[in-house]
Amino acid sequence: MNGYYKAELVRGPARPEPWKTIEDLELATLGWVHWHNTQRLHGYLGDVPPAEFENAFYAVNGDRNLLVGIK
Repeated sequence: MNGYYKAELVRGPARPEPWKTIEDLELATLGWVHWHNTQRLHGYLGDVPPAEFENAFYAVNGDRNLLVGIK
């Protein structure tokens, strides 16, 4: 995960120059984490964003207290 984060945000092709301040990197990190957890298409989940997959799962099962494990 750290390598993916660094390749995408910290040192990625969209960043030709270094970050000006730590605060700039922190704010960009918050945006990246939000995107990663809610909007990116996840191949393991059938190319559906994680948040959408989770909402669909609980809509079908109806129990938000259900424990979910990856097998």
